[in-house]
Amino acid sequence: MTETVSFRLNDQPVQIRVTPDRTLLWVLRTELALTGPKYGCGINQCGSCTVLVDHRPVRACSVPAKSVAGKSVVTIEGLAQGDALHPLQQAFIQHDALQCGFCTPGMILTAYGFLRTNPNPTAAEVIAGMDQNLCRCGAHMRIVAAILTAAAALRGGAKP
Repeated sequence: MTETVSFRLNDQPVQIRVTPDRTLLWVLRTELALTGPKYGCGINQCGSCTVLVDHRPVRACSVPAKSVAGKSVVTIEGLAQGDALHPLQQAFIQHDALQCGFCTPGMILTAYGFLRTNPNPTAAEVIAGMDQNLCRCGAHMRIVAAILTAAAALRGGAKP
């Protein structure tokens, strides 16, 4: 049995038929061909599948696709505004806050949600706020520096 789910994806309307058990991650990756959200652990623990649902970070591997009906979903592919990278994306590049890049989309989108609730964090608050996102490459300190840089940029300009 399938049902039709309508939502906005990266500011574009989407309508897709899904089975009740289909997760948002697999709809995004398979049916909609977006590779930003990654399959890491599949059990809501690593953060590599993080997307924004109504501006809040959500682990797409554990969210039924039907739960985003009528909502706005943003993946890393939709965070930039045209050719202008989001300050978080720019800061990750500036600080070389990635190595293999597998966790990077989830890190950036989790940081986006974190900075919406704490726009002026300390390094310790960033570490605590990002604790549930895993990076096996060891870029953690550069990730923290990137988030602090983006926070400063966002305070001087647009909201995350």
